Amino acid sequence: MVAIGNFDGVHRGHRAVIGLAAAIAKDSGAPWGVLTFEPHPREFFAPDIEPFRLTPFHIKARLIEDLGADFMVVMRFDKALCEQSAEDFVDQVLVGSLAAKHVVSGHEFVFGHQRKGDSAFLNAMGAERGFGTSAVEEVLDENGTIISSTRIRSSLRDGKPREAAALLGRPFDINGRVITGEARGRTIGFPTANLKLTTHICPAIGVYAVRAGIGHGRNTVWHDGVANLGYRPTFGGTTISLETNIFDFSGDLVGKHLRVALVDYLRAEKKFSGIEELTAQIQKDSAQARRILTA
Repeated sequence: MVAIGNFDGVHRGHRAVIGLAAAIAKDSGAPWGVLTFEPHPREFFAPDIEPFRLTPFHIKARLIEDLGADFMVVMRFDKALCEQSAEDFVDQVLVGSLAAKHVVSGHEFVFGHQRKGDSAFLNAMGAERGFGTSAVEEVLDENGTIISSTRIRSSLRDGKPREAAALLGRPFDINGRVITGEARGRTIGFPTANLKLTTHICPAIGVYAVRAGIGHGRNTVWHDGVANLGYRPTFGGTTISLETNIFDFSGDLVGKHLRVALVDYLRAEKKFSGIEELTAQIQKDSAQARRILTA
């Protein structure tokens, strides 16, 4: 049994596809897994596109593992795969390599040269080649609107992390290794753990109430905090970074793996007249974030 798709975000709609594969496998006692693609096809066709990923590969893999998949197959999306016919993809990959007994996809999933493969094509090929197929219809939110990665990206860019979290089924988080910063926060009593955005989508620039997850092996320990995502205009910054002040925490996090989950948007980033005004605003932001996170 295999669920097939790009699954960027592994959101509630994606989990319906993956969950159906798991349910079918459970009923038949067969192993099940996920077939996905890297890089994302949009990155292949437009390599200079601005970062848009909701889940870089290692996060997508972790989320799929958490759903209980027995295996995950990652196919390199390259020129050869792009030019492979839909029929050859079915015969060589789904039948030949995976020996799939049942294939689950979203109803809009397309594949093969010139995108000629779709759910109807899969169903017809399955009837000929001896495997079952299921196409999951769109999953709707509580307001009857389709859940999609595109909609989640729009919510994040609009500074609506709670809306994005409702669609994802979890808070959106930015993650990476903590890098050495300029230590300005430490001198004013608000030390920060600093991350650079890489392949992640960039949410709305500004200040957020966050939960910061510090990696300890396979475990993550979560702390409340406040973070600034932006350019640091008060200090003449020119590149985007995420600077997180973790409440009531002391210790060196440089080199540690950190996940920063965006809980609520507090305000837009602004340039202050100096350290005194900046410090006063950080105190207000911290107090507001604490109220939100303990509510």
